[in-house]
Amino acid sequence: MAAAFLLLTALFVVPMGTASADGWYWLNSDSKYSKYFDPSSVVVTHSAATSHGTVPTEIAAWTKTTYSYEGAQETIENYGLSALIPDPAQLSYSLAEVVINPQNRTVQYRKEDFYDLQGKVIWSKTDGRVKEITSQQFDESFYTAIVDSVFGQGEVARSSAADRWITLWENTSVDGVTTHVTADTTTMRMKGSNMIVWQWAETKDANGNVSQIVFMKKAVNLPQGTERTVRAERWTPQDGWQELESTLDGAYRMIVADSPAYQGLEVLRAYAKEHSEWVNRYSIGL
Repeated sequence: MAAAFLLLTALFVVPMGTASADGWYWLNSDSKYSKYFDPSSVVVTHSAATSHGTVPTEIAAWTKTTYSYEGAQETIENYGLSALIPDPAQLSYSLAEVVINPQNRTVQYRKEDFYDLQGKVIWSKTDGRVKEITSQQFDESFYTAIVDSVFGQGEVARSSAADRWITLWENTSVDGVTTHVTADTTTMRMKGSNMIVWQWAETKDANGNVSQIVFMKKAVNLPQGTERTVRAERWTPQDGWQELESTLDGAYRMIVADSPAYQGLEVLRAYAKEHSEWVNRYSIGL
């Protein structure tokens, strides 16, 4: 019965692509990659009993990625496979078993197989690292489709919505430097009194040139008006993207009432109140 439910929700809740004869459901394509998943492979592997019923906490499924020459070249470089696959034209597609934790918005590649044009496995990898899904991750469309297959809460629709990103605050200094901070609503979720959310802070000089971008994961205690930065990356024209882990101490800090950031806190409070079902989706009461 559970398997039937999963299959039905995959067919009727995730209308973003088309199913092929071999069962692969097309998600999207660009100049480098085409992405698919197999709705019949989606299975809940762990659940938690809560006061509001049983909630899936781990989902497994199979995905497929096909490569253009440029996509194969990029993949080979990312995996350090140039010696094994010297010609990107050799790499045709890959299949992967992914394991998803919807409460923490993570994906782990349990197994990956990379194939040549003849359908022969060139290279395999198991137990890949766990990564959190954000707007910057290759795997976002896999995550949204698979999670919607189980919960039907609108992950796919929210990821492509015009109001996916909402402005928290903007401030221009006396010398013309402007900072604009937005929040990604797809990443919003409540854990107790804390809203977990990824924010994008873009700074431009007086001439309108981007001088810095900070992409950061925040834990914001909405009632108390405090926050901490969990993870962060910074981009500058000189250094590109750099991790900021060494500068984070994990401490919560008060958001000053008359600061621009306090405006952002008020926006988050209002969003959580208006969209309570969304920010509490998949909650297991922790």
